[in-house]
Amino acid sequence: MSQYPPQFNGYSNAQPVYASVASAMKLVYIKMTLALVVTGLIAYFCSTSMGYLQFMVSNRWAMWALMLVEIGLVIGISSGLRKLSSPAATALFYLFAVVNGLMLAPIFIVYTGASIAKTFFITAGTFGAMSVFGYTTGQDLSKIGNILFMALIGLIIASVVNIFAHSSTLDWIISFAGVIIFTGLTAWDTQQIKQMASMMPASETGRLATLGALSLYLDFINLFLYLLRFFGSSRD
Repeated sequence: MSQYPPQFNGYSNAQPVYASVASAMKLVYIKMTLALVVTGLIAYFCSTSMGYLQFMVSNRWAMWALMLVEIGLVIGISSGLRKLSSPAATALFYLFAVVNGLMLAPIFIVYTGASIAKTFFITAGTFGAMSVFGYTTGQDLSKIGNILFMALIGLIIASVVNIFAHSSTLDWIISFAGVIIFTGLTAWDTQQIKQMASMMPASETGRLATLGALSLYLDFINLFLYLLRFFGSSRD
């Protein structure tokens, strides 16, 4: 998701720059990468546990429960970031990465390992290119970002509708739109994080890094999942 709490919108006046943008962005990427590693390891090890997989298949409510926990963590990290200490916010972020790993475990039994690895590297290349673009471009991406965010809301609505419609055509349209939306959001989020890093005091760098890492982590995971629908090879 690409929404930042309003607490971080008021530093554009006269706050001196205590931390360099480069070091703040480095911390963002380190946290995001570690979260991806945590998610990948949890997903892989859970996929090797037949007991866990059978439990998830037999108890559909468990998946919905994990989804609600994820939503709660995202809301909690984003809205409560000012009140939380930097270590506490970071701990919640990595807890979110663990829960997401539990959610993603079934992809290892649906798709071949080779196609998952291939899609991961495609995602990493696409994400990296768009993040570098967002970081280096002098163009203001705010208008594009607002359009993409509205498109994301439409994507969520269409996905919910297709849960009941079961339309394969709509599913492909949603997948294609998802790739476009999260590719663009990667560049926009990167630019937003860079701009906030340039306006924040050093005391806020840790919190910004956690929030920025969460946004880019979500962009990466969603881009990966949508690309997997195109490049993933079924085990059947």
